[in-house]
Amino acid sequence: MTGKERAYWRSKANSLEPLFQLGKGGISDAFIEQIDGALNTRELIKFKVLLETSPITPREAADEIADKTSSEVIQVIGGVIVLYRYNPKLHEDEKAKKAKKAAKAKRFNIKKKESQPPVKSKKEQKMAAQRKAAAARKLGKQ
Repeated sequence: MTGKERAYWRSKANSLEPLFQLGKGGISDAFIEQIDGALNTRELIKFKVLLETSPITPREAADEIADKTSSEVIQVIGGVIVLYRYNPKLHEDEKAKKAKKAAKAKRFNIKKKESQPPVKSKKEQKMAAQRKAAAARKLGKQ
Protein backbone atom coordinates (compact mmCIF):
# COMPACT_ATOMS: atom_id res chain seq x y z
CA MET A 1 0.00 0.00 0.00
CA THR A 2 1.36 3.41 -0.93
CA GLY A 3 1.69 6.32 1.44
CA LYS A 4 -1.11 8.23 -0.30
CA GLU A 5 -3.48 5.29 0.02
CA ARG A 6 -2.58 4.92 3.69
CA ALA A 7 -3.18 8.66 4.24
CA TYR A 8 -6.57 8.39 2.52
CA TRP A 9 -7.65 5.52 4.76
CA ARG A 10 -6.34 7.35 7.84
CA SER A 11 -8.53 10.30 6.96
CA LYS A 12 -11.55 8.01 6.53
CA ALA A 13 -10.84 6.35 9.89
CA ASN A 14 -10.81 9.71 11.67
CA SER A 15 -14.58 9.77 11.98
CA LEU A 16 -14.96 6.09 12.97
CA GLU A 17 -15.73 4.97 16.47
CA PRO A 18 -13.81 1.97 17.88
CA LEU A 19 -15.79 -1.25 17.41
CA PHE A 20 -13.92 -3.55 19.79
CA GLN A 21 -11.67 -3.48 22.82
CA LEU A 22 -8.72 -5.75 23.43
CA GLY A 23 -8.18 -6.25 27.14
CA LYS A 24 -6.74 -8.72 29.62
CA GLY A 25 -8.00 -11.72 27.65
CA GLY A 26 -5.54 -10.95 24.88
CA ILE A 27 -6.04 -12.06 21.30
CA SER A 28 -8.38 -15.05 21.21
CA ASP A 29 -9.88 -16.94 18.29
CA ALA A 30 -13.27 -15.35 18.97
CA PHE A 31 -11.72 -11.88 18.84
CA ILE A 32 -10.04 -12.69 15.50
CA GLU A 33 -13.38 -13.96 14.12
CA GLN A 34 -15.10 -10.73 15.17
CA ILE A 35 -12.41 -8.62 13.54
CA ASP A 36 -12.57 -10.76 10.39
CA GLY A 37 -16.36 -10.39 10.16
CA ALA A 38 -16.14 -6.63 10.66
CA LEU A 39 -13.50 -6.35 7.92
CA ASN A 40 -15.77 -8.31 5.55
CA THR A 41 -18.61 -5.87 6.17
CA ARG A 42 -16.77 -2.57 6.40
CA GLU A 43 -13.22 -2.87 4.97
CA LEU A 44 -11.96 -0.28 7.47
CA ILE A 45 -12.24 -0.76 11.24
CA LYS A 46 -10.95 0.86 14.37
CA PHE A 47 -10.51 -0.79 17.77
CA LYS A 48 -8.87 -0.05 21.09
CA VAL A 49 -6.26 -1.84 23.15
CA LEU A 50 -6.72 -1.22 26.85
CA LEU A 51 -3.20 -0.24 27.82
CA GLU A 52 -3.56 -0.95 31.54
CA THR A 53 -4.83 -4.53 31.23
CA SER A 54 -3.64 -5.85 27.86
CA PRO A 55 -0.79 -8.38 28.02
CA ILE A 56 0.74 -7.10 24.74
CA THR A 57 1.51 -3.68 23.30
CA PRO A 58 -0.81 -2.11 20.70
CA ARG A 59 1.83 -2.40 17.96
CA GLU A 60 2.34 -6.12 18.64
CA ALA A 61 -1.44 -6.65 18.71
CA ALA A 62 -1.89 -4.78 15.42
CA ASP A 63 0.78 -6.81 13.66
CA GLU A 64 -0.53 -10.13 14.98
CA ILE A 65 -4.15 -9.40 14.12
CA ALA A 66 -3.20 -8.10 10.67
CA ASP A 67 -1.33 -11.35 9.98
CA LYS A 68 -4.21 -13.53 11.14
CA THR A 69 -6.87 -11.58 9.21
CA SER A 70 -4.82 -10.85 6.06
CA SER A 71 -5.36 -7.13 6.54
CA GLU A 72 -3.10 -4.08 6.62
CA VAL A 73 -2.30 -1.89 9.59
CA ILE A 74 -3.20 1.67 8.66
CA GLN A 75 -2.15 3.29 11.92
CA VAL A 76 -1.49 2.70 15.59
CA ILE A 77 -1.84 5.75 17.82
CA GLY A 78 -1.69 5.16 21.55
CA GLY A 79 -4.10 2.32 22.14
CA VAL A 80 -6.12 2.85 18.95
CA ILE A 81 -5.55 0.57 15.94
CA VAL A 82 -6.95 0.99 12.43
CA LEU A 83 -7.02 -1.97 10.04
CA TYR A 84 -8.02 -2.19 6.36
CA ARG A 85 -8.76 -5.10 4.04
CA TYR A 86 -10.14 -4.74 0.51
CA ASN A 87 -13.42 -6.55 -0.09
CA PRO A 88 -14.38 -6.91 -3.78
CA LYS A 89 -18.00 -7.79 -2.89
CA LEU A 90 -18.52 -4.29 -1.50
CA HIS A 91 -17.37 -2.77 -4.80
CA GLU A 92 -19.53 -4.96 -7.08
CA ASP A 93 -22.51 -2.61 -6.61
CA GLU A 94 -20.47 0.38 -7.81
CA LYS A 95 -19.26 -1.54 -10.87
CA ALA A 96 -22.82 -2.67 -11.65
CA LYS A 97 -24.10 0.93 -11.46
CA LYS A 98 -21.38 2.13 -13.83
CA ALA A 99 -22.10 -0.70 -16.29
CA LYS A 100 -25.84 0.01 -16.14
CA LYS A 101 -25.26 3.72 -16.79
CA ALA A 102 -22.99 2.94 -19.77
CA ALA A 103 -25.55 0.51 -21.20
CA LYS A 104 -28.31 3.12 -20.87
CA ALA A 105 -26.17 5.75 -22.59
CA LYS A 106 -25.40 3.34 -25.40
CA ARG A 107 -29.05 2.31 -25.77
CA PHE A 108 -30.26 5.89 -26.08
CA ASN A 109 -27.18 6.96 -28.06
CA ILE A 110 -26.25 9.61 -25.51
CA LYS A 111 -22.99 11.31 -26.32
CA LYS A 112 -20.91 13.82 -24.43
CA LYS A 113 -21.63 17.46 -25.13
CA GLU A 114 -18.05 17.99 -26.34
CA SER A 115 -18.41 15.57 -29.24
CA GLN A 116 -21.67 17.07 -30.54
CA PRO A 117 -21.40 20.21 -32.65
CA PRO A 118 -23.62 23.05 -31.51
CA VAL A 119 -26.97 23.07 -33.31
CA LYS A 120 -27.74 26.41 -34.96
CA SER A 121 -31.15 27.58 -36.08
CA LYS A 122 -31.66 28.84 -39.65
CA LYS A 123 -31.64 32.42 -38.37
CA GLU A 124 -28.29 31.89 -36.57
CA GLN A 125 -26.81 30.28 -39.69
CA LYS A 126 -27.98 33.23 -41.87
CA MET A 127 -26.51 35.77 -39.43
CA ALA A 128 -23.18 33.89 -39.32
CA ALA A 129 -23.05 33.87 -43.13
CA GLN A 130 -23.75 37.62 -43.23
CA ARG A 131 -20.95 38.31 -40.72
CA LYS A 132 -18.57 36.19 -42.75
CA ALA A 133 -19.48 38.03 -45.98
CA ALA A 134 -19.09 41.44 -44.29
CA ALA A 135 -15.66 40.46 -43.00
CA ALA A 136 -14.63 39.30 -46.49
CA ARG A 137 -15.81 42.62 -48.04
CA LYS A 138 -13.87 44.55 -45.40
CA LEU A 139 -10.69 42.62 -46.19
CA GLY A 140 -11.19 43.19 -49.92
CA LYS A 141 -11.38 46.99 -49.55
CA GLN A 142 -8.07 47.18 -47.72
